[in-house]
Amino acid sequence: MTILKAALLLFAVFYLLPLGISAALYQTRMAGTDWWNADRSSAGLLPPARSPGAVVRVFAAPTVRWRGIFAVHCWIVFKPEGATAYTRYDYTAWGDPIRLNGFAPDGRWFGQVPEVVYAADGPAAAAMIPRMQAAIAGYAWRNLGDYRAWPGPNSNTFVAAVLDSIPGIGVTLPPNAIGKDYPHDGRWLRPSPSGTGFRLSLGGYGGLTLGWVEGLEVNILGAVAGIDLRRPAIKLPGLGRIGMRGPDGSGVPTPVAASSGTD
Repeated sequence: MTILKAALLLFAVFYLLPLGISAALYQTRMAGTDWWNADRSSAGLLPPARSPGAVVRVFAAPTVRWRGIFAVHCWIVFKPEGATAYTRYDYTAWGDPIRLNGFAPDGRWFGQVPEVVYAADGPAAAAMIPRMQAAIAGYAWRNLGDYRAWPGPNSNTFVAAVLDSIPGIGVTLPPNAIGKDYPHDGRWLRPSPSGTGFRLSLGGYGGLTLGWVEGLEVNILGAVAGIDLRRPAIKLPGLGRIGMRGPDGSGVPTPVAASSGTD
């Protein structure tokens, strides 16, 4: 009984309490807001499209309506070298799951300003884009009816799968990107997304991730709690990552233009 009580206490502190705080913050943030006519204009987070260099970005923003208490929605934006426009990919519950340029590349997600989860520019970005395009074209869960908000495959599963196609990218999605741990390729035990550890996923309903980039993450019904020792921080359901920030402000690796794309 002592072990059970300790387990229940830990669950309350690291799962229920953060979700309660996230719910309160959501009420404050969204009070009086109508999601259907919320601002979806550019947040000004991208270099000018006319700039000649290649660009890759991964963005995340709280999901629509009450689901924003629990999770963020991630999407991918890139621009090949010499291109004059950005291409945005989302994975959504309406229409064809893979949505091309359905929104402004760095647009607010129904009123919420996105954060930069990952950024690469110049040669590093140029080397990634063909792999990303191939991963998107070959994504297994691309048919009508494939989308499932929980435990996946959802928008975050899609982005995780595309990032998985780039060896050594050294990045992980936010802990509140529910669906990122869904086994998109059917492998329940595999290297962690960054390639610096391992991930056990029980169909997205539970699991464990341990890696140098990811730190320790425990997934219970899609909600992730954990700790990051590399950049000291805690990870909490609903609230995401709290602690030392990365060079792009999000707490994850950001290659510079001259790098190889690894951390």
